[in-house]
Amino acid sequence: MNCCSPQRHNDGIGRFFSWFAKKYTKRFRKKGLEPSQRQLYSFIESAGYQGKSILEIGCGVGFFHQLLLESGAKTAVGVDISDKMIDEARSESERRGLSDRTEYSQGDFVDLSESVQSSEITILDKVICCYPDPVELIGKSTERTNSQYAVTYPRKRWLNLFIMEVLAPVVLWVIRAGFRPYVHDPSQIEELIVQGGFEKKEQAETMLWRTQIFQRTSAAS
Repeated sequence: MNCCSPQRHNDGIGRFFSWFAKKYTKRFRKKGLEPSQRQLYSFIESAGYQGKSILEIGCGVGFFHQLLLESGAKTAVGVDISDKMIDEARSESERRGLSDRTEYSQGDFVDLSESVQSSEITILDKVICCYPDPVELIGKSTERTNSQYAVTYPRKRWLNLFIMEVLAPVVLWVIRAGFRPYVHDPSQIEELIVQGGFEKKEQAETMLWRTQIFQRTSAAS
């Protein structure tokens, strides 16, 4: 097993984000959605989520899809590679009275995809940048999406490249985190989603992040 193997990456990212599970919950309770997440929520709201099923890949502690459930979404499935994030999401779901409408799976979505039911709306908020192979991740997740596909990922600009390809790998190596983030080519990301049978409907940006929502137009090619 080498340093770039999928299992080594998965173990590393799972451990890293598990350290922050309770802090993520506390941060959301105190500050709410981040600017890019507000953009994402606005796009999903405009597309219409009332009575629809949600799949959130890289769901973290679950606050985003739980917020949609409280506002009218029907059901939600959350998948995350961190066991502590999933534990926290389940706990929050119970606390907010949503446990009968939520389902959680811990692991790599690419490995679990065959067992995950299709949803009307799929969300990947700051997830593509944590995965080494966007082709597999986007391919398998678009296959499980019937209507809207919503994503947030890093813009390809010098600041992001420096942070994620120079600074972050050094810091993560020092703390022995066992994984690295990526700034994948935005044009490749869009092309993969379009190839999955989708058309881009809206886009917005912050200094670091690009947020988009796509609408299914056809079966995957």
